[in-house]
Amino acid sequence: MRLVEDNISLEDLCRELCGQEYITIDTEFVREKTYFPKLCLIQVAFKDGAAIVDPLSKGLDLAPFFDVLTNSNVLKVFHAGKQDIEIFYQLSKKIPTPVFDTQIAASVCGFGRSVSYDNLVESITKTELDKSSRLTDWSVRPLEEKQLQYALRDVTFLIPCYEFLKDYLQKHNRTSWIIEETEELLDERCYQIDPENAWQKIKHSAHSGLFLAALKELAAWRERRAMRYNVPKRTIAKDELLVALASSLPKNLAELKLVRNIRPDFVKGKFAAEILEVLDRAKKMPMTGELKKIDREKKVHCPPSASALVEVLKLLLKIKCEQNGVVENVVASEQEIRDLACGNDKDNLILKGWRYELFGKEALAFRKGLATLSYDTVQKKIVVSVQDKKKRAALSD
Repeated sequence: MRLVEDNISLEDLCRELCGQEYITIDTEFVREKTYFPKLCLIQVAFKDGAAIVDPLSKGLDLAPFFDVLTNSNVLKVFHAGKQDIEIFYQLSKKIPTPVFDTQIAASVCGFGRSVSYDNLVESITKTELDKSSRLTDWSVRPLEEKQLQYALRDVTFLIPCYEFLKDYLQKHNRTSWIIEETEELLDERCYQIDPENAWQKIKHSAHSGLFLAALKELAAWRERRAMRYNVPKRTIAKDELLVALASSLPKNLAELKLVRNIRPDFVKGKFAAEILEVLDRAKKMPMTGELKKIDREKKVHCPPSASALVEVLKLLLKIKCEQNGVVENVVASEQEIRDLACGNDKDNLILKGWRYELFGKEALAFRKGLATLSYDTVQKKIVVSVQDKKKRAALSD
């Protein structure tokens, strides 16, 4: 077991890592009691070895490892790496590159959307991983040998998974299919926190301009407070309370006490004055159509008149996926199909990259009445036919 707990050992490891074609990486962290995740372990493996870095070791400087993460000559392999990348970005303000995510790759190799690491390892290596240390509090020291061995398996088995997926992608000419998703994973905007946009993650049923303005201000207030004190948002206020406050718009302490789900400490402590100030500010904001527009675009409901087209598109998706050996929900979700049927094309993944070539192009043709389905009795398969080039050009209108 190679456990790195001092700067000299870390520098030696990083020099070794810089000479590799690729390395596999995973992290262990805790965030149940904090807003930002607390990094507790970094596991890394390569063809000739593996190591665990303990970021909680006194005086350990992770700068050499962050340099490895941005070394363009070394491919960094993660599984469902968004949380790992988020942690590294928060600590170093740098995005690892280049990156290969085995969960993204597996999605176009027949394993389905969001396949778990355990299931991927079992499918590829026929090994069932030990799950006994899954609920470990990784911030507690010392860690037992069993816990460290468990953590290390998350990167050592990632090597055969990567090799298998890389070969599959090359053999089936699908390497380009995962480029778009990987680029999105490496977009800094995914990891930059903007309190002004926090309201968009809150479910609600009211849609008036005043309600949305109040919800936006309340969510931003909660986000900033959680960040400042590094506490979970739910310990400040749950979503349900913010919705209730935005709906009732209390003007004073007496009205605040009557709000549904309000906690006694809200009324007695600092929160009461801050909330009333936030709501007062929201009431004075000019009500443009911008918030309503953003709110409407969060989800498009499909009218009954388009339901038949939705079913046709689902059938088309099933046919195209069976012919190409891809799981349906990897190509399109039901909501994306509904959006397409209703003409809500903006930011629809069906109309981007390989999904467009595989399914979206012909789905659009069906929506425009330019495509048909037939069964070829000679080839024994269903054929999708799109009309001549002149009419096909209408697809880009």
